[in-house]
Amino acid sequence: MLQPVLPLASLPDFNNEVAGLIHGYLFTPEAPPQRLNAREASQLAQQNLPESYFLWLHINLNHARAERWVQDHFSVDDDFFDEIHSASPRTRLAHQNDALLAVLNDVTFSKEERSTQNATLWIWCCTHTIVTARYRPVGMIERMHQQIDRLPFAEPDAMLLWLLGEQEAQLEQVVRRSSQAVDAIEERLLSAAIKTNRSELGHLRRMLLRVQRLLAPEPAALFRLLNRPPKWLKREPLSELRIFTEEFSVALNDLAGLMERIRLLQEEIAASLMEQSNRTLFLLTVITVLALPINIIAGFFGMNVGGIPLANNPHGFLLLVIVVLVFTLVAGWLALRRRRE
Repeated sequence: MLQPVLPLASLPDFNNEVAGLIHGYLFTPEAPPQRLNAREASQLAQQNLPESYFLWLHINLNHARAERWVQDHFSVDDDFFDEIHSASPRTRLAHQNDALLAVLNDVTFSKEERSTQNATLWIWCCTHTIVTARYRPVGMIERMHQQIDRLPFAEPDAMLLWLLGEQEAQLEQVVRRSSQAVDAIEERLLSAAIKTNRSELGHLRRMLLRVQRLLAPEPAALFRLLNRPPKWLKREPLSELRIFTEEFSVALNDLAGLMERIRLLQEEIAASLMEQSNRTLFLLTVITVLALPINIIAGFFGMNVGGIPLANNPHGFLLLVIVVLVFTLVAGWLALRRRRE
């Protein structure tokens, strides 16, 4: 028989600190979620919970005994901690030993800094227990905790689907804000700040590549899960999971399209820089060609040898100026003619 749970004391519980338990709740259909401390959660884990009851435990992995506490009191597979120890932040959702194993990433986008910050969340979900674990604070967990009394979590898979929806919303937010930043760069693309635009586009593209690597789940794992779901997973959550997979695929396609757009803008900026360099080189070439006649004549007349022409002519300097001017005009005409051709 299920023992009643005592209300949590107002002071911090030492057992929570030792076990690394951040949030612990018992969900029942008759009453709002009931807060648990580490001792109460471990006691309930030894009982046979009714079908509509389940526990949620949120663990801080920075505590040395957190992993051992979960393994000693809850039937969590070793694969869950193997996934954590692998230190792979890539988003995934897989079926392991009649449980669901998920790796989610809480990504926040800073519009001012044009950067992203992420915190990885590991989830193990079965019939009566859902365990979430993290090293860094996860925003989606804290948002869920703030409205825990209003969220209708009748099953642990409902909580997992809510977290998946939050990650999809974050991905859409990253795509939307990045698209706004690209729009602003595109509007000033023809301005003089080409170097700044090129730097920002490169930074945005690298950031989106990191987001894509983090949030893109493995398609094969999702399809395997949809084709062979756990026996305890009901039809309604399974259909919601299919909808999530489709919406997430659309968001990833939008992300890929945005990255392709950034690549085209980078190519356009590179073409503009190349054209500007060509104009500069042409200007330098014209100046060199125009200065060539006077340099040649000055070199000849600067020789300290006998027989220099026009040495005794009172109009020698004027004649040399006319000759240099004629050669310069002819060279300039030839250069401009070649440019027009």
